[in-house]
Amino acid sequence: MKSKNLRSIFAPLLVLLVPVMLNAQLPPLPESDAAVGESVFFSFLNTAEASDTPAYRIGSDTLGVVLNFLNEDIRFPTLPYYTYGSGLGITSPDSTFRLNIRFRMQNRVSLNLNQNTDDTVEGVVRRLRLRFDGFVGDPRFLYAIQLSFAPGDVGTVRDGENLNVIRDAMFFYRPNPKVNLGFGQTKLPGNRQRLNSSGALQLTDRSINNAQFTIDRDYGVHAYYLNEYSNAFSWNIKTAVSTGNGRNWTQDLSTDLAYTGRIEVMPFGEMGMFFEGDIRRNDTPRLLLAYTHHINQGAQRTQGQTGGTLFDTRDLTSIFFDAMLKYQGFAAMYAYMNRSVSGSPVTIATPFQLIDILPGPGSGGAASAVFAGNGHDVQLSYIFPSDYELIGRFSTQAVTRSVEPFYPNRTQYSFGLTRYIWEHALKLQAEVTRTETIWATGIRPDSNDWYLRFQVEIGI
Repeated sequence: MKSKNLRSIFAPLLVLLVPVMLNAQLPPLPESDAAVGESVFFSFLNTAEASDTPAYRIGSDTLGVVLNFLNEDIRFPTLPYYTYGSGLGITSPDSTFRLNIRFRMQNRVSLNLNQNTDDTVEGVVRRLRLRFDGFVGDPRFLYAIQLSFAPGDVGTVRDGENLNVIRDAMFFYRPNPKVNLGFGQTKLPGNRQRLNSSGALQLTDRSINNAQFTIDRDYGVHAYYLNEYSNAFSWNIKTAVSTGNGRNWTQDLSTDLAYTGRIEVMPFGEMGMFFEGDIRRNDTPRLLLAYTHHINQGAQRTQGQTGGTLFDTRDLTSIFFDAMLKYQGFAAMYAYMNRSVSGSPVTIATPFQLIDILPGPGSGGAASAVFAGNGHDVQLSYIFPSDYELIGRFSTQAVTRSVEPFYPNRTQYSFGLTRYIWEHALKLQAEVTRTETIWATGIRPDSNDWYLRFQVEIGI
């Protein structure tokens, strides 16, 4: 990292806590118990009067631990307790720790109809996750751990590379509901679709633009300042300073760092932004506008935190703009993503590197290139009172001219039908997608591919 930037490491730290996939609703508590729990919680955190209380209520807390703990601990002051709805929770009799256990699984089968290769049928456990969260000693000291076990999550194991089982390993300090400080590995405050859990998506997976432009997970220090209200103007500021190399990276360490800042504005109040679609059927319009700016200095990979290996480091800049509207079952989402690079995006291998480095995606043998360009996503949906939902998504992706020998331009059309059985925690999904791939240089054949997919999502 350039020495002049060392002074700015702590400047952007205003707020953090990584949002969890979905606000799973618990059965309502009796009014008297709920009132007692909220009273204790807000007294403990010294929050404002009820008319100005942020939108932190039973079952909606980001980690889903503190309010539920207080309510149930009042009922059973000497015994561990178990809850169902936001995972399986265990609290010690003296209330000095809380452990919440969750899992989720995505089973899918796909029929792939490829223009230039053989058609295939694929049956796979796409995601299998195990999550632990809670607090130790004090509800202000929180932790979140997430492990992954499916091949698509862990990735290909290569000699000299680390096994990517660990997705999240975070310690949080939350002195009050607005300020969240974190240290460890988790998602950076990047694009909206990445911040949503893959278990809270309307279609079976994220868009082609998220796959190429996301800044994903990284190891670092996070700081969030959250100003969310149920029915009033709300805004959040989220920042992070991280290593810039992605999760579980221990190779070729340097002093270069990555800097991320995100601002979110909700003019009409909190909207349930951590899950796609208007599954809670907002009775008034809810709008989210967000912007993220990310600088990754000395990036060693073709997509910053992800992708293949570059033969030389590059400074990358990524920007994301998100807009989301939800109202009475209708939902609309737009996303713009862009990555640029200082200097040439193409790196050339030395003879030594050709021997020791196995290039990944974006490699042309003796050369590798940053994935630079821009993309647009538009997604529309409506959920019927019967809990069936229709979803359509259009994505377009264009690379910069200098990397056209390495990457194609792509356009994707997706249509899906989802049946929610228990919100996003248990749902059936069907999807058909067409992807057009065009190589501007003509060095590879263009293609027009389809897939038909059925997926079951289940979790607690």
